[in-house]
This record gives sequence, C-alpha cells and structure tokens, in this order.
Amino acid sequence: MLLTARDVAKTFTSADGPVAVLRGIDLDLGARESLALTGESGSGKSTLLHMIGGLDAPDSGSILINGADIAGMDDRARARMRRETVGVIFQQFNLIPSLNVADNISFQARLGGRHDASWESALITRMGLAEQVRKYPEQLSGGQQQRVAIARTLAARPALVLADEPTGNLDEDTAQTVLDLMLELVAEAGAGLLMVTHSIRLAERMDRQVHLRAGHIA
Repeated sequence: MLLTARDVAKTFTSADGPVAVLRGIDLDLGARESLALTGESGSGKSTLLHMIGGLDAPDSGSILINGADIAGMDDRARARMRRETVGVIFQQFNLIPSLNVADNISFQARLGGRHDASWESALITRMGLAEQVRKYPEQLSGGQQQRVAIARTLAARPALVLADEPTGNLDEDTAQTVLDLMLELVAEAGAGLLMVTHSIRLAERMDRQVHLRAGHIA
C-alpha cells in the first residue's frame, strides 16, 4: 500500500476554544490508484492533505507512505520526503515569479536530484507549453500556470501526487482539459493520486471517492 493513514486526529485552537477538525481518519491508497477526497468547506480535506504531504503534523495517529511514518518525522525528514517521494499541486499554483516556465518546471526535480531532461521535455510538449517555455508566470493565463504547476510536480516523478483543488481557479471546460492531462501523466509516471475537490464531476473521474463530514469519513 502506497499510503496508509490510521486514526489521524487534528485539533486547532480558535477564539472560541478548541476545534476538532479531524476525528480519527483511516485512509488507504494504492500505487497507481486515484482517490478523490470530497466534503464541505471546513470538513478537514485540506488539513488532511497537508498532513499527508508533511506540511503539518497530526495530533495523533499515523501516516505511512511506502511504509515510512511521516507523522513521526522531524521537519528535515519531512522535507526530504517531499523532495523524494511526495509531490503537491496547489490551487494557487505557487510558481516562482523570477523563473521562466522551463526553470519553474525543473526546479523541484533539480532540488531533489531527479532532473531528467527528456521527461521534462515530454511534459512540456504534452502540457502544450512548448511555446511558453521562455515566458514568466505573469505572462501566462490561469490554465497555463496550472499546467506548469502540474508539470513541475510530475517532473520529479513522485510516488504520491497530492492535488488540493488543482482546477479550482479554472473554468469548467479548462478544468476538464487540465484534469485529463494530469490523470494521463500521473498514470504514465506510475504515481498514486489523492485529489481534494468540491466538484462531483471531477471526483467521478477518480478510481475511488471518500467523503469527509465533520472530521469523519462519511
């Protein structure tokens, strides 16, 4: 099993006192499998995704990726896991403004010592970015920026791809096109995919769906 989460819990402190966001979550994802994580705003979707990606730590429970418990790692070990094993695609793209498209795409792969020029070239072509490689993020449309963000994540060939509302800033037609490309390329990379989405239509494209409600899997 690529991803195994068991009894994962997380509570945040608010002005009104503690708020239990996740209340004992169990989740599994196999290699080459795609899973949609759905739920209302505030149900804990992004919180869970961020903990699986090592961007936050649970209060209790375990999160195993390829058998390694990321929940018990220190910051340095979690950063290494993100470089070597886990790739995250954010809704806000998070491209580096001072780098052009080609350098944005290669950035994470170079950081993790996984630069593969032929794979990056294939990603650029398949994502329809061949004419944009010397442009900077501010010169791109939203759809083009998201394609760059997806290509940047896949360039490092992560075993697990986490996508947080990856098409949330795109119109429906563009979202479908981008999702088609992402699913195709994730499969070619041999990765597992966990995608947070509010769109039932997009969720139905995944192999499985899990719904969060009030911190529990419904």
